[in-house]
Amino acid sequence: QVQLVESGGGVVQAGGSLRLSCAAAGRPFRDYPISWFRQVPGKEREFVARINWSGGSTIYADSVKGRFIISRDNAKNTGDLQMNNLKSEDTAVYYCAAGQFGGDYENAANWRDWGQGIQVTVST
Repeated sequence: QVQLVESGGGVVQAGGSLRLSCAAAGRPFRDYPISWFRQVPGKEREFVARINWSGGSTIYADSVKGRFIISRDNAKNTGDLQMNNLKSEDTAVYYCAAGQFGGDYENAANWRDWGQGIQVTVST
């Protein structure tokens, strides 16, 4: 099992940038892919981005493609989500996830380990 802690959230104006970080502990970090999801009240947890174990392969939701960049540093056991050109619709609680056990990476039910979540609010 992996313990995950997100940091870096906050309030930003539309068009601005934020960088989220996910610190991992437990299993060797380089052994598994990580992802970011987000959730707003009353809605299901939504896939944002995924990065494979080495960092050589990334996948993004269409809604964030070209604006968000997922990365990882296996030496530091951290994963980041750089969010640029933020929009009001990006406002959500963002979660880091690990421990994918199903083929559908966009389905939150296929990820075992989760951080506590961090709020990102984009003001207009």
